[in-house]
Amino acid sequence: MIRALYAAFAMLLAAAPAGAQVSDDVVKIGIITDLSGIYSANTGIGTVEATKMAVEDFGGTVLGKKIEVIAGDHQQKADVSSALARKWIDEDKVDVITSVANSAVALAVQGVTREKNRILINTAAATSDFTGKACSPTGIGWTYDTYALAAGTGKALVKQGGDTWYFLTADYAFGHALERDTAAFVAQTGGKVVGSARIPIGNADFSSFLLQAQGSRAKVVGLANAGGDFINSVKQASEFGVVKGGQRLAALLAVIQDMKSLGLKTAQGLVVTDFGYWDLNEETRAFTKRFMARTGSAPNFIHLSDYGATMHYLKAVKAAGTDETKAVMAKMKELKINDMVIKDGWIRDDGRVMRDAWLVQVKTPEESKGDWDIYKILAQIPAEDAIRPLAQSECPLVKK
Repeated sequence: MIRALYAAFAMLLAAAPAGAQVSDDVVKIGIITDLSGIYSANTGIGTVEATKMAVEDFGGTVLGKKIEVIAGDHQQKADVSSALARKWIDEDKVDVITSVANSAVALAVQGVTREKNRILINTAAATSDFTGKACSPTGIGWTYDTYALAAGTGKALVKQGGDTWYFLTADYAFGHALERDTAAFVAQTGGKVVGSARIPIGNADFSSFLLQAQGSRAKVVGLANAGGDFINSVKQASEFGVVKGGQRLAALLAVIQDMKSLGLKTAQGLVVTDFGYWDLNEETRAFTKRFMARTGSAPNFIHLSDYGATMHYLKAVKAAGTDETKAVMAKMKELKINDMVIKDGWIRDDGRVMRDAWLVQVKTPEESKGDWDIYKILAQIPAEDAIRPLAQSECPLVKK
C-alpha cells in the first residue's frame, strides 16, 4: 500500500515540472470569432471545434490542470470585442485569446491584451498592421496577412499580364490594408491601379461598383473583401459578364467554403493564396476526416491554423511550467512550430509567424473528384517570399 502511494506521488511529480504554476488552477482559452455573421462559415463553429480538437488531442490537461475553452461572437464590432476581452481577462481569468476574425476586432482586442498582459493569437484577421505598426509584445500573427495575400495572388496575376487593376474594397481596416499592400505589389511589378470603390461590409448589391470596374477597363478587378461579401461580388460579377468581357477577377482572400458556395462552374480558374489545404498531406487528410465528422465540412486554412496555434500554445505552457504570459511567450518563440501544415516555423520579434503559403487555382467541374476537391496547387511560396521582411517592419518592437 505504501509503495503504491509512493508510486502515485512520483507520477504526479513527473506530470508537472518543478515549480509549475497555473493561475486559478485552470488554463483558459477564449475564442473571439464570428459565430453568426458574414465570416461565420469561414471561422465560426469550425474554429471552436478545431480548438477543442487540439485540447482533446493534447490530453485535456496541462501541468496537471484542466484546459477550458470558451467562445464569444464579436458581431463585427470592435467595441463589443474589446469589452468582451476585458471582461474575460478581468472576471473569467482567460489566459489566451484566439481567432479575432475581423481586422478591426483584432486591432481592438490587441489593445486590451497589450494593456492586460495576455497573449493574443490572431489566426483569422488579415491586416498586416497587426504585426506592423500596431504590434504587441503579447500578440502573434499566426496565419496570413494582407502582405502575404498580395505577395501571392497579386504578384502572380501581374506576372500573367494583369498590369492594370481596379479594386472593390471592404470599407474597414482589413479591406484598406489589403488594397494598400496589393497596390504596392502591383506597382513594384510594373503595373498600375486605375481606381477603387470602398464598399460597406455586409453589402448585398455590388451592381453599381461592378459597372464602375467594367468602365475602368482594368485588366484585373481586385476583390479586397471576404466571406459573404466575396461570394456576392463574384456571383454578381458573373451575372454582369465581367470575366466574359475580358477582365479577370482577383480573389485576394478566399477559403474553400467560399468556393463551395459559389460552385466550381462559377469559381473555376480563380487563383488564390492559401495557407493550408485539407488535401495537402496525410496529416491534413486524417484531421479532415475527424473534423468533418464533427462539423459536416472540410476545414479551411483558418481552421487548420486554429488547431495548430492551440497546440503550440499548450506545448509552450507545458515547457514553461506555468501559464504566466511572459514565460509562455518566450517559450512560444523559442520552440519551433511543427504541425500538419507548418514545418520548422517560428515566431519573429514582431510576432509574425514565419510559414510557407501556397498559390492555388480552383478546379473546373471536370477536374474535381468530389465535393471538397476544389484546388490544384500551382506553387509553394517560401516564408521569406510570403512574409514582409523584418527590415521593412513598422513594428516598434523591432530593432533597426
